Amino acid sequence: MTLKAFQKKAAACAAAAVLSFSMIPAPTANAGWGSIIGGAIQVAGQYQQADEAMKYYDNDGREEFFQKMKAQYGVNEDPELNARLDDIMYGLTDAVGAVDPSIYDKPYNYFINQDNSFNAFCSLGHNMSVNTGMFNLVANDDEIAVVLAHEMGHGQKEHVRKGLKGRLNAVLAGTVIAGATGIDAIGNILVNNINAVHVTKPKEWEADNLAFDYITHSAYNPGACAAIWQRVMEQYGNKSSDFVGDIFSPSDHPSHKERRDNYIKKLKEYSGGKVSVKFADNAALIQVNGKDFMTPAPDDVMSGSERACFIAGNLAAAYHSGSAGEAYNDGETLYFGRQPVLSVYPGDPSLDELTAALNNIR
Repeated sequence: MTLKAFQKKAAACAAAAVLSFSMIPAPTANAGWGSIIGGAIQVAGQYQQADEAMKYYDNDGREEFFQKMKAQYGVNEDPELNARLDDIMYGLTDAVGAVDPSIYDKPYNYFINQDNSFNAFCSLGHNMSVNTGMFNLVANDDEIAVVLAHEMGHGQKEHVRKGLKGRLNAVLAGTVIAGATGIDAIGNILVNNINAVHVTKPKEWEADNLAFDYITHSAYNPGACAAIWQRVMEQYGNKSSDFVGDIFSPSDHPSHKERRDNYIKKLKEYSGGKVSVKFADNAALIQVNGKDFMTPAPDDVMSGSERACFIAGNLAAAYHSGSAGEAYNDGETLYFGRQPVLSVYPGDPSLDELTAALNNIR
């Protein structure tokens, strides 16, 4: 097998090499017993090396792997974006810790890379990177937090390590990498293929659901979980294969609509069955106690449907916390008990109309 052919195969399996090395074909059926046994021993040795390398980079060597990631993807040093990311990760660390305290045994490393596509990824050792393009598409930190919470869900459940190990073993079963030996060389192979790791649909759902748990233990709006997928649908369509990025592209992953609707269902459960959103065409109707509340108009940065997710999130938070009381407004913002719910935009009913409507159906 040529190097070029191996690289094509390995990229699909999350193990293409960044170093130049020769390839030894797997033994054929008519090969001598000596060559067969020798090849088997060599492959077995590489299995052991790969396993040791992943354990190392997932634990004691995770800082070293983090530096490899930075060198591979480049670092965006923009102070404003990095300050935003610091704030998000600080809040999410506490939120994840409330659900899974093991995060404090291996806190996340993170950096902004220079890729302008919309994506973020988590790799070995709780090492994360966020594309610059994430900040270009999403103006609010709530939705960015949802994407990062999803990736942290993968990290907490070791989805990347498990998926990467399986793919590496699949490659090594058919080929012998003659020159790429040692932990450092395998680390280069791993870091070059972070985005190629295959994550199954059940693991994607698990990470999605964990993200909701994490967000509801944070200061972020729980409606942002559905809102980010509404935004993605509006920008890229519903089919996951149309989207650029690891958590969105594999063909067996949930569609964007399925993910949005899953979060709307969870939001209703979070509110005790009080708040729901019904999507139709380019609009979204918010209902409280099964009765129509409002169909939001778009604002300066969101569609009416995306905005509906945030409004529903505020209403759900009020019901969940027990702070839902009489609705009132101060001329700028509608409140539901102590919970701010919304400010109006052109095309919305007036604050007084919305206040009366919410008091009638709450």
